[in-house]
Amino acid sequence: MPRTGYDLVVVANRLPVDVSTGDDGEVTWSRSPGGLVTAMAPVMSGAQGAWVGWGGSPDLDLDPFEVDGTLLVPVPLCADDVESFYEGFSNDTLWPLYHDVISAPAFHRAWWEAYQRVNLRFAEAAAAQVAHGGTVWVHDYQLQLVPRLVRELRPDVRIGYFHHIPFPPLEIFTQLPWRRQVVEGLLGADLVGFQRAGDAANFVRVVRRLTDLTTRGQVVTITRHGKVERHVRAAPFPISIDSGAFDELARTDAVQQRAHDIRRELGDPRTLLLGVDRLDYTKGIRHRIKAYGELLAEGRLSAQETTLVQVASPSRENVDAYVQLRDEVEQLVGRINGDHGQVGHAPVQYLHQSFPMEEMAALYLAADVMLVTALRDGMNLVAKEYVAARSDDRGALVLSEFTGAADELHGAVLVNPHDIDGMKDAITYAVHMDDREARKRMRRLRRRVLGHDVAAWSREFLAALQAVPHRSDHG
Repeated sequence: MPRTGYDLVVVANRLPVDVSTGDDGEVTWSRSPGGLVTAMAPVMSGAQGAWVGWGGSPDLDLDPFEVDGTLLVPVPLCADDVESFYEGFSNDTLWPLYHDVISAPAFHRAWWEAYQRVNLRFAEAAAAQVAHGGTVWVHDYQLQLVPRLVRELRPDVRIGYFHHIPFPPLEIFTQLPWRRQVVEGLLGADLVGFQRAGDAANFVRVVRRLTDLTTRGQVVTITRHGKVERHVRAAPFPISIDSGAFDELARTDAVQQRAHDIRRELGDPRTLLLGVDRLDYTKGIRHRIKAYGELLAEGRLSAQETTLVQVASPSRENVDAYVQLRDEVEQLVGRINGDHGQVGHAPVQYLHQSFPMEEMAALYLAADVMLVTALRDGMNLVAKEYVAARSDDRGALVLSEFTGAADELHGAVLVNPHDIDGMKDAITYAVHMDDREARKRMRRLRRRVLGHDVAAWSREFLAALQAVPHRSDHG
């Protein structure tokens, strides 16, 4: 047990940087994209901590190195680990299962074995870095066994776990052949955080059904030989963004000018609709484009005066369901543009690429209506980014009720994305909303997003973790 070490160790599937080795053996890194990295960067910058994660390339075995005051501890994954643990169990078993089985999950024992093997590797790396009595904060569904494994290795530390995606109801979760092992893995933590109250309640219900532990409200009591050993709290901690920084970025002259240029390049449409998503079957991209196509066909929106910009950043391109989704989306876009486009104007501008933050801020500012129509989403930070960018108090947000953001963002126009007619009505309502109502709604949205940023989220989680009675507190 190290006497020295880091008071805060974050454990996540990925490091906050992508690491690669050149032909000359030179190691280079670049900041990696993704909500977790964006969320945790400000937390780590003030913490003098360590971050345990995979570097992003297979068969990369590197010593720990420091970036911006944080020790990065790479966990090596071989090509088979990436295929079985990451693309397999994490993204073809757990991801679809936890997103209400929108796509059918695959259950393979070899994938589960890889998941156990890799989770142990992460746990050992974390246990080696954390100071005596320190805190280990584990993130997300790829690492659900890590809390228990760390507790076995280091009973002196506090362990928090945050689940960034939905946690499914009992009836869906129990399809998982290794359901009990996953629950026991999570119960290794002192605090298990979720995006929504409903996710936390689903977890507690699963604990009640699959174990003989006592639960009372948010608290699960762990007993051993009839004696209370410790308590585990399961509670919602909705994640946010660095909203102040995003607001500031969107106010810069360069971004404001770029927003004007975007509208001009699109032919100055009367109405600009925007969708920004990872290309993922949970995001409801097909439903949104279908609803838009019908609005054009029915003449409720003018094909000449309306443009939908759909940014779909590449995602998991080795998983079959994603390849199929890309084909379906691109066919749909092609059909709408073929039916309703004119020379010099396409009603759908489809961009299968990622953009830097400055360009995203300009797109948000340029858009009259933001469409966030996920079929299921833990939170959806795009909705919060759009609101943070709108210091002009203009614009309207159409938001799926199946996102975590829907619990917080009162002022959005809520939709059930499975209800295409309802979605068409909501889009039309948002497009024709009068300025006074739009400003009132946006001001309400901005109060929430600017008042509860990612720093507040991490402070609340870590304070709650410190407040959970811990065995070492009793000597």
